[in-house]
Amino acid sequence: TPAQLAALTAFGRAVGLAFQIIDDILDVTQTSERLGKTAGKDIAAQKATYPAVVGLDRSRQIAAQLTDRAFSALRIFKGRAQALEALARFLLQRDR
Repeated sequence: TPAQLAALTAFGRAVGLAFQIIDDILDVTQTSERLGKTAGKDIAAQKATYPAVVGLDRSRQIAAQLTDRAFSALRIFKGRAQALEALARFLLQRDR
């Protein structure tokens, strides 16, 4: 239905942006060994990441808000989107 498509679109956008913010946070807070890639590349490249622009604390808040928004978008499916919820949890709770 159009409502379900809109919900999936909202979910995807929220998860995607939260994933990117979390990736930016991990780039600043984790070691290269922990990440399995070079940490600090964004700072070295002077990229305008969320932590660089709004700080770590605000970045964490925004990522949490986006995560809540993503899960809220799936409510329309009344428990039938468990695979998407599990995938989002995995992506958003990662530490590397």
